[in-house]
Amino acid sequence: MVIYGSRTSFRICVIVVSISTLIGIILGGIAGYFGGIIDEILMRITDVFLAIPYLILAMAIAAALGRSIDHIMEAMIIVWWPTYARIMRGQVISIREQQYVEAARSVGASNIRILFRHIFPNSFAPLLVEITLDLGAVLLVAAGLSFIGLGASPGTAEWGLMISSGRTYMFQAWWYVTFPGLAILLVVLGFNLLGDGLRDVTDPKLRR
Repeated sequence: MVIYGSRTSFRICVIVVSISTLIGIILGGIAGYFGGIIDEILMRITDVFLAIPYLILAMAIAAALGRSIDHIMEAMIIVWWPTYARIMRGQVISIREQQYVEAARSVGASNIRILFRHIFPNSFAPLLVEITLDLGAVLLVAAGLSFIGLGASPGTAEWGLMISSGRTYMFQAWWYVTFPGLAILLVVLGFNLLGDGLRDVTDPKLRR
């Protein structure tokens, strides 16, 4: 059952992080590249989301949408994209004045081509580290929402819901909560170690 539940938990992680990253890349890239009023509007919207603790905001949205896997994914996507937008904006601002970008402008390359051909591919290293770390964070939040009754519907094979359902029988059947809990612990630890390793590889300051 724990192994079967991994399908649901990993699906939530991959979908939430993938869509959040895509939204963040697009909005952060546009804000960083064009600047001005576009940057101000997009970053103020981002700041509003970042000002609210992400767990509380995710709980509020999930409670408003109702209990289901799709709804917690929607709630977490709404909560998660601003971080990627901020990272992407910073990367684009630092890259847009590079010589190869100026060279592309001088030969008449369109803004879309510059963004997708020159800026986005060279901005992905910090995002890759954040993605890896966020996979574990999303798993924890999704399990927490299911545990308190805001996530997966009853009968769904999901680790947080398994722990919530098994806590009643914790002393009679300890394995109901132990094995899903261990699965969450090991997966989150694995993602965090992978993220730390990628950060060490991609950060030139740490390689000196």
